Amino acid sequence: MDKQPQKKTSDHLANERTFLAWIRTSIGIMGFGFVVVKFSLFVKQVSLMLNNPQHSSQKGYSAEIGVTLVALGAITALMAYLNYKKVRKEIDADAFESSNPLLSVATFGLIFISALLIWYLIDSI
Repeated sequence: MDKQPQKKTSDHLANERTFLAWIRTSIGIMGFGFVVVKFSLFVKQVSLMLNNPQHSSQKGYSAEIGVTLVALGAITALMAYLNYKKVRKEIDADAFESSNPLLSVATFGLIFISALLIWYLIDSI
């Protein structure tokens, strides 16, 4: 009895689970970016309601950081899809090699965004 079809099926299912995990990650990154932007708007509205125009006129980078996070989430989703398709072809051709550029890009992107957030938080103290 040949175990090859069963192995390919489990490999494809593992590939799909990995893809869906990346999609959840990208949704989380985009959601966090959305929250950052909306929280900035909320703080500005509250400060206007409390008649504190000095705080509402300060230049913050929350909107830029939030939009960057949403863009990073979208890029992560796109790269996850492209990687899913690539791995699917490699599994079908029995030529799979583990070299995932998505991991490197996501890691360095997260480190970059983290550095921006740290700089922003230190600057706003």
